[in-house]
Order: sequence, then structure tokens, then C-alpha cells
Amino acid sequence: MDFIDKEDHELYKLHKEQNALSSYFSIPNSEKFVLKIYLAQNEYEKQIQELQQGLLAMFFVVLFVVGVLSFLFSIYALYPFRKALRLTEEFVKDILHDFNTPLSTLRLNAGMLKEEIGESPKIARIEKSVRNILDLQANLRAYLHSHASQKTPFELKNLLRERVALIEGNYKDVSFLVNVKNANLNANKDAFTRIIDNLLSNAAKYNKKGGTVTLTFEDGVLKIQDTGKGIQYPKKVFDRFYKEQDRGLGIGLHIVSKLCEELGVEIGVESALGEGTLFTLDLRKLYD
Repeated sequence: MDFIDKEDHELYKLHKEQNALSSYFSIPNSEKFVLKIYLAQNEYEKQIQELQQGLLAMFFVVLFVVGVLSFLFSIYALYPFRKALRLTEEFVKDILHDFNTPLSTLRLNAGMLKEEIGESPKIARIEKSVRNILDLQANLRAYLHSHASQKTPFELKNLLRERVALIEGNYKDVSFLVNVKNANLNANKDAFTRIIDNLLSNAAKYNKKGGTVTLTFEDGVLKIQDTGKGIQYPKKVFDRFYKEQDRGLGIGLHIVSKLCEELGVEIGVESALGEGTLFTLDLRKLYD
């Protein structure tokens, strides 16, 4: 503080000077002098810096406390949901396991009935329905398991020939052509097999009588081309429960897309009605 000549100083107002902040106040019974209160610029900046540091420290403390409370609250709020999901998953696994006994009984009795009365359209429909249930069971089991970290090396050509040999027996009026050079892949073999089985069975199931399913592999991309009915809206085929035919549940290709995502395989589809469908699988991330 200081006492200075009154002169023309404006009272009761903060003045910012080169080296200080100051303000002037009147002195009772004095017409010549005024009271000057001032703060040096370096002291002012020092106090401002201390305030900023204090506010910043307080901000981080509050942010940390809010983060911890939010984390604890989220755990508390999501616990019932996670428990319900875990129970549902266990229930589905139990149901899938319990499918084995009645399905085995159905297959056994259908086989015995075929031996007694011979070939019959009704028996063929029963066997086809059993195969559909088995495919659904395999899809659901694959959907429930994580496959990203379970990797084993295998040869692509041998696996494709093996899967084609199993599927073509159920579709006598469809020809399968495998034009694939050998490649060593490193991925979850069961998940990859499930992808191939779904694509091959769909290519055969919705094909024309006397149609073909062609498999080619070039530059790390596997192509599965059919001469079937085609797909009206190809971009929707990976949506859950979407289907353009009366048969099926509309979850097979959705599961395929999820498995491809887990394995790091990019899947694509092109289709034209009445001409056929082409599925592509980019397998370059699976090279051994």
C-alpha cells in the first residue's frame, strides 16, 4: 500500500499497469492524497499459477473419484444382466447336449424303418429334417464358443475336398468343382469348417437342378460360386433371422459372419437373381 497525490486517478477501479495491478481509494478528510493498493505483476502471476495448479489437481481428483464410482456402479448395475446371460448360455448348452439322445434315436429308427420298407419320400423328409436340426445344433455350438485364440495349422485344399465329399452325397443333382491350390492356414479349424459347411450347403441347397458349385483360390481369396436362384438383397443375408426362402431359420449366415469376424476373415457376397451367388473369403490373415 502507498499514499500518493490524488491527481487524476480514477477511484475504485482496477488498473492493469506494466509491472503491477493497482486500485485507488479515497482517504477520509483528505483532499490531496489517495490510498493506492497494488500487487506486483510477478506476484500476481505466481498466485494465478498456484490457483490454476490447485484447480487442475482438484479436477483430476474429482475425475478419478467420479470414474471409480462410475466403474463400481456399472459393475453393480450390469451384474444381474451378466448373470442372466451366463445362465442363458449354460441353458442353451444343456439343451444342445440333450438334443443328442432324441436325434440319435430318430436317426436310428429312420434307418431301421428304411431297411424294413425301403426308400420312401416320408423317410427322406425325416432324415432331411434330422440333418437340418444337426446343422442348427452345430451352428449354435460354434456360435457359443470363442475361437480367436484356438489356432491349429491345416491345409486348405485337403479340408475343402473333405467337406465337399461329405456334402455332395446329400445333393446328387449338384456338381462340385474344386480348383484350389494348396495353402497352409493357421486358425481355429472347427470354426473355419463351420464357415465352409454353411456356405457349401447353402450353395447346394438353393442351386438349380444340374447346377454347379465352384471353389477357387487365388491371391489369398477363396471364392465359392454357385449357379442357383440368387439373392435379391445380398447386403441383408448376414442379418440375424433374414431369409428369402421358406426353408431355414435365417441364422446360418449370421453365424458365419460372426465366425469370420472372430477369425479375422473378411467375407463378401455378390449375387444376381436367376444367375447365382458368389461368396468370397479373404484368408490372407490366416497364412501360417
